[in-house]
Amino acid sequence: MIRCGPNLVPGRYRGVSVAALPSEVALTEGSLRAHLLGREAYRRTRFVVARSGEATALLHVVRESDTELFSRIVEVTLLAGPDDCAYLHSPDVDTAIPSALAAAAVQRAPGAHAVVVQGRYAHVNFIIDPRPLRIVIREVIPPEPAKLFDQARRILAITEDLPPIELVSELTDLADLAARNPAEHYLLPCRGSGGEVPGAGVSYLDEHPPKRDWTLLGCTRSQQIHAWFYGSEPPTVDFCPKRAPGPRPAVLLTKCCLQEEHTEQGPGWVSVPWGSSLEHVRAALGALAAQQEPAWAPA
Repeated sequence: MIRCGPNLVPGRYRGVSVAALPSEVALTEGSLRAHLLGREAYRRTRFVVARSGEATALLHVVRESDTELFSRIVEVTLLAGPDDCAYLHSPDVDTAIPSALAAAAVQRAPGAHAVVVQGRYAHVNFIIDPRPLRIVIREVIPPEPAKLFDQARRILAITEDLPPIELVSELTDLADLAARNPAEHYLLPCRGSGGEVPGAGVSYLDEHPPKRDWTLLGCTRSQQIHAWFYGSEPPTVDFCPKRAPGPRPAVLLTKCCLQEEHTEQGPGWVSVPWGSSLEHVRAALGALAAQQEPAWAPA
């Protein structure tokens, strides 16, 4: 038997075989077992996607030998019958990526227990009981696109060994933050972010401008730099996403300017450096996944 819990995804789609059935074979466990038992299967085959017209069933099979090139099927288990199984043609989906499989399943076959996807390169793979881990990414814009969210999205697009993950952005826009804290002149940390505040003057701390009567839209590091440059701390609107007020999401990925080369974490959250590398972000996603689904692995 195979473990059949949430987010079951084969570790390699080469272990998934697609079989077009003759019309006399029904997509029931008894009929499928009678049809498959004793038939030879390639030594990589562990799952069979059985198709009859537009209907699909999903099976787990055990072969007589794991070393012979072909050997007889000696055990058949129905994982999902035609009433519980959807088949998608999605040539844009890389079926080796668990998050991509889950996204296709949730968006295009909501409610289906098992979803088979014929995706990029015509490769076929499936997911059973798709329940992607929802990770909220909390950060500040500009710059746009939001860097941390974009990095996490790019990592998930090519990662095969993380559980299915859904990313949700929670963004603080500096212009909106300024509108809630009106001032005639603002000091922003960096011109490179492209931040502007309509109707107000703006200076950029990284340019070390002449001191003015301004309000800093920044964080602890910006306050430290201001004190170094000017010998004082200005009125400050703190935008640190790690310290953002309000309830913390169940699973949170965020950033902090005081972390220069390391990540920090606690129950349900991980924080990466403000200038995080892709490796920082990948490690953070892995840490959050391990916290929430420690036993998950491709089947």
